[in-house]
Parts: sequence; C-alpha cells; structure tokens
Amino acid sequence: MIEVQGTIRTPLERIFAVLADGWSYASWVVGAAHVRAVDAGWPAVGTRVHHRLGPWPLQIDDRTVVRAMEPNRLLELEAHAGLLGIARVRLTLEQVSDTTTRVRMGWMAVSGAARYIPKPVLALMLRPRNSESLHRVDDLAVHRETQPTPRPAMNALPAVAATPRRGPSAGGALRRPATSAVPVTSARSRRAELSRCC
Repeated sequence: MIEVQGTIRTPLERIFAVLADGWSYASWVVGAAHVRAVDAGWPAVGTRVHHRLGPWPLQIDDRTVVRAMEPNRLLELEAHAGLLGIARVRLTLEQVSDTTTRVRMGWMAVSGAARYIPKPVLALMLRPRNSESLHRVDDLAVHRETQPTPRPAMNALPAVAATPRRGPSAGGALRRPATSAVPVTSARSRRAELSRCC
C-alpha cells in the first residue's frame, strides 16, 4: 500500500465523525466533486456513497463502498474511479493523547489502469493527493469543535411597555371626550319663526 500519515490535534471521535458523515465525502476526498446520495446506515459494511468525480462538465458518476469498519478506529473503502479502476483505501486512527490523533491513509490499486503504473510513479502522484485529503479531514474535524455564535433568544428582546387600559378593573369605564354643546333647532320652531317675521 502507498501510505501517508498525519497528526491531528483533536480527539479521534471527532475525526471518525467526519468519516462517518457520508455527505462530507466530497469535502475531504481529492477528486470527488459532488455527493449524489448516501446509503442509509453509512458507514456500515456494504453501504455506499454515490458521487461524481472530476471537473465539470467532464464528471463521471461513481461510488465508494465500505468494506470494513471499526468505530473510532478503522474505515476501509473500495473506491470506484471509472476507467482508472478500483482502489482499496484504508484509514486507521490511533489515539496519541486525549486531544491528539495519528491518522494513516493507505491506498492500493485493485483493478483498472492504475495497476499498470509503476509503483514509484504512482507513489509520486498519490502521496501529495492523499496528504491533502488528510489536511482536509484535519480542517473538518477541528471545525466541528467550533460552536456557532449563539443568537439572542426571542424572549431576550427588550420588552415594550403596554399602555394601561382603563376599565372596570382600572378605576372606571372609558369615557368619550367632552364636546362643546351645539343647540338643536327643530323644524316646527323654525316654521314658527318664519311665520312671525313674514
């Protein structure tokens, strides 16, 4: 196997949580462009991540299958890569301390064109790529430790003083504002005034 390794300053549970999230697959696997679907139960043995490889618009649809899994310790994948064939990828986690984990990533061609490439040449191609994958796992695992900034709760908004209502419980009923008195003249009195003057 062509192997790279790195030390990540975070507990191994955090790192395995990244690997156990099938939807984050394209975020750390170099060359994976988009996750199309994740089987229920991932990363149980036999479950698959369905993804696309390569730059748009030359992408190809392919899949990765779990072949072995031990929680917080091991994840072995069978990665399909179109004409390049199938590769076996093994990720092992080793606890160095409560806050530090050593991660090893091994890669081996199982079938396809990659089997015919001399191993020294293949190693020159894959070691930088797989090291970059581990750097991405590092970033994702550490980022999961960061808690989002809490938003103020609705009940924490400043209260608005309500205008007291006057009613029977507040000292009396509501009253209409006073208006100036306007004399009302009936139609009969107006006719009497007209008859006197005419």
